[in-house]
Order: sequence, then structure tokens, then C-alpha cells
Amino acid sequence: MTIAIEGVTIPDSKMAREITALVQETESTLLFHHSSRVYYFAALAGKQRGLKFDAELLYAGAMFHDMGLTKKHSSANHRFEVDGANVARDFLKSHHISEQDVQTVWTAIALHTTPGIPEFMDPIIALLTNGVEMDVLGINYDGYSKEELKYIVEKHPRPAQFKEEIIQTFYDGIKHKPATTFGNVKADVLADKDPNFQRINFCDMIRNSKWSG
Repeated sequence: MTIAIEGVTIPDSKMAREITALVQETESTLLFHHSSRVYYFAALAGKQRGLKFDAELLYAGAMFHDMGLTKKHSSANHRFEVDGANVARDFLKSHHISEQDVQTVWTAIALHTTPGIPEFMDPIIALLTNGVEMDVLGINYDGYSKEELKYIVEKHPRPAQFKEEIIQTFYDGIKHKPATTFGNVKADVLADKDPNFQRINFCDMIRNSKWSG
């Protein structure tokens, strides 16, 4: 069922319906509902900030962003973000979306786990990261009303054990290619030179977020 909150709704288009069906067929129920919530949180953030964005492209980015965690689309040696971005790219190209728009969605998905960069880029790229950070880490949790949270979660349930389930889902999706987790080299430099440096732990951030469950 399509829901609308403060003027935000899933695009009513043939392509959006095909995206929904494809993701439902490919991803787990956990990831499908997570991706759906990401779209609403991202779109609401865009509305709050007065940003202009193509809702259909944002929906594509949100729904495909975790496709790289599925067995069907997980490569042997690419980052899972790139795998998901490639699925989105191929789908959008098959629907004759412009190369520029395809590249924007590809970049949004590829960078959605890389904080500190997307916020300075195209609204689609920035908002996708906003949506993911909200649903997984609770970032800007207080920026959404209780009514918005309740409505979204009723339509796209967030299970009581979501935090542990999403961590396990990440693990299952990347455990066969640990080399792809190499990331922010600056943390390695600080850890090497500063005995007091403490890395920010992603899993701890999930468990300590304001979201329950």
C-alpha cells in the first residue's frame, strides 16, 4: 500500500512499481521494509530542508541500496555498495533513464556508507545517506515527529530485534570478501600514531541509537 506523509509518497509510476516488485522478490523482508523506510526518511528530510529532488530517482536509490547484500547480487570482490549501485544502474538503463541520472543514483548508493561526503553532493546522494543513517543509526531521530515515525513503522515494520538482525545481515553479506571492508585510511594512521585514539564502532552506534529494538 502506498502511504503519504506530509506530501511525501512513493512515486505512482510503472517504474516505481517494478522497483517495488523486484526488491520484494530479491531481498529479505527485513531489507525490503528497511529500504522502504529509508525512502520515506530521506524524502521527508528533503522536504524539511526545502531541497528539490526527483522522487523516482530517490526511490530507486533507497530500494536498491542494499541489493549488494543479497546472494543473487553479491560479487566476489566488489564492495557491496558497488554491487547494489550496479544493479540500480542496469535497471535504470533498461528503462532509458538519462546517463546523468543513472550516475547520480549509482553514486548515491556507492557512497551511502561513507559519511562526510554525500552531504555536499546532489540532493539524491545526500538524502539517501540521510535516510540510511536515520533508519540504521537513529541520526536526526528527533527531527521526525512521533506521528511520522508511527505511521512509517506501521506500514513498514521495524522488528523488535532490528539492530541485531541488520548487523547480522551486513555480516552475512560481506563475510566472504573481507578485503572490501578496507575504508577510511585516516583511522589507521591515527591508531598507529596515537595510543589514545579510539575508533568509532559502527555496531555500537547501531545498538546505542535512539531507536528501540
